[in-house]
Amino acid sequence: MSDAQSGTISSPAAKKTIFSLTALRRLSQAIFLGILGQWSFYGIFRCPFVVPYISCRNCPVITCHGRLFTMFWGFWLLLPLSVLLFGRAFCGWACPGGFLSQMIGKVAPLKLRTSNFLARHARAGQYLGLLVSVAAYFYFEQFRANVPIRSGGFFESVRLTFEHAGPLWLVRSLIVIGFLVLGLFAANAWCRFACPSGGMIEAVKRLSLFNFHKTSECNDCNMCLKVCEMGTRPGEANCTNCGDCRKVCPTDAIGFGGKRSS
Repeated sequence: MSDAQSGTISSPAAKKTIFSLTALRRLSQAIFLGILGQWSFYGIFRCPFVVPYISCRNCPVITCHGRLFTMFWGFWLLLPLSVLLFGRAFCGWACPGGFLSQMIGKVAPLKLRTSNFLARHARAGQYLGLLVSVAAYFYFEQFRANVPIRSGGFFESVRLTFEHAGPLWLVRSLIVIGFLVLGLFAANAWCRFACPSGGMIEAVKRLSLFNFHKTSECNDCNMCLKVCEMGTRPGEANCTNCGDCRKVCPTDAIGFGGKRSS
């Protein structure tokens, strides 16, 4: 049986390169977890605003790193630049929530590949999440929806935050937590079906310059689909440019370059 028929990659050098790419991505995720992790989880558990992460300069929670990232590091300038260059790579290489979702998804019994009817249509939930977030921001004028616990021990502050939060804040926080818990059963449920940031990037990633994509050698064997943590194929909806699919492609039909995402 040939290497193409067996679903393996014929070149040992290619295997080494692909392993290095996967290892590099995990390293990148670990580094960004250390850099952005606190901000990410404060946004869920302690941010007092209706929509987290975008009003950090006015936030009274002094122990959160958000003010540093938004004011001095220019996060909201760097993120659009990364999207224009590499599409949704932020989700696969840097997002702490995405990393957590992927780790949880490894134990999920339901992978829900894009060939699944539910998975194909549920991904529209990202756009709904984005629409709801934008509407909430403007309609409620980004007010503080809970009593901001300025400092103190993290878990005690989280308890107090939930204890004194208003209904709107509780609803939005419990939805996020609920999707993360759902990820124990349906892999990457939050990232694939609900994340507003993912929906925003997904909507504009066609403009990106560099993407993994299928080439003319693709025989639609769907080996890539079977290993993808996001349950998709290169260049298609929910592709995060992780590159993991390259290690299983039997025809070496996954390229990287300027082809637009599908």
